[in-house]
Amino acid sequence: MTALLVAGALLLVIIAAAFAIGSSTIPLDRVWHLLQHPDGSNESYIVGGMRFTRVIIGLAVGCALAVAGAVMQAVTRNPLADPGLLGVTSGGSLAVVLGAGFLGMTSPSAQFALCAVGSLTAAAVVFLIGTRGTGSASPMRLVLAGIAFSAATGGVISAVLLLKPRAFDAFRFWDVGSLTRMDVPLPLVVVPVLIGLLLVLTIARGLTDLSLGDDVAAALGTPVARTRVVALIALTLLCAAATAAAGPISFVGLVVPLVCAWIMGPHRGWIIALCAVAGPILVLSADVVGRVVARPGELAVGLLIAFVGAPVLLVMVLRLSGARR
Repeated sequence: MTALLVAGALLLVIIAAAFAIGSSTIPLDRVWHLLQHPDGSNESYIVGGMRFTRVIIGLAVGCALAVAGAVMQAVTRNPLADPGLLGVTSGGSLAVVLGAGFLGMTSPSAQFALCAVGSLTAAAVVFLIGTRGTGSASPMRLVLAGIAFSAATGGVISAVLLLKPRAFDAFRFWDVGSLTRMDVPLPLVVVPVLIGLLLVLTIARGLTDLSLGDDVAAALGTPVARTRVVALIALTLLCAAATAAAGPISFVGLVVPLVCAWIMGPHRGWIIALCAVAGPILVLSADVVGRVVARPGELAVGLLIAFVGAPVLLVMVLRLSGARR
């Protein structure tokens, strides 16, 4: 509980910084006034339009990716699993590229629909391969199937981008991972994330049991098949919304659940709760830093998180290796 309160307070500070800091710094009292009383000025547009949209998208994307990673790690019983490991992100990316290249679908609503279809298809294919012949999902088979699927989709994406310049133009800005898209309808991002979070909360106890193994979960009374189906639907909604809004941002769904599990212990419900707060902290912090270090331009969120996430992941892997000796 203490960790949640501290994380919540830190998130409020980061949100305030995200409104105040950018190519132009605006005092917090002025920010608060403009949010309550927009006056049509340039500062009012920056605060109430651009930065408000970026904060909401950052909150939704960070929460979605971190919670999706926590769910994925429970389902696969692999502490190094993330949405990209099972091909969920690559499936959404492939669908976006195919839609842009062959159907001219580049609007935010179309990209969300494509991401949802691609993510769901990828997750279903990987789970079918991982459970084929055994009736239960082997973590190792799921990981191998996800890696193979991601490699295959990566090859298809590269081929389409070479053959279809229009798809490349639509994909290159989206692929780096950024919160700068102002054409994304906020309900299209927020509503699926909220639904996905509600679904995850309904199976939080089942995820804790599932992380102990299918047999143990069944012995504890958890409906294993239903829990996996609900988890699959929740992952699809969370990943599709986040990927459509900001592109395939890596490391959030991997590093944040690892750190939260280290802080909160094995109970998946508490891990998910902390992930829902810590994910936005990471994404919005990266967004603020990206505005400062490259003024008057900015660095994309996905690039900064990759710079930070790689060494953090290395440290966590070393900790896990040391704990198992």
